Amino acid sequence: MGTLMPATPTQTLYVSVRRDELRKLKDERDQLRQQVAQLHMMLEQARSGDKAINL
Repeated sequence: MGTLMPATPTQTLYVSVRRDELRKLKDERDQLRQQVAQLHMMLEQARSGDKAINL
């Protein structure tokens, strides 16, 4: 078996983000969520269309 290494303690990383950067990231996140929801809906429609064709 391999050599066991002692576990290192968890380290916390602090990051500074300007308000305008945070707003931009939140807007980006919202757009991506909308896009995922739209793609999910399209996928469900395609699946239900395939089921109708196979019947």
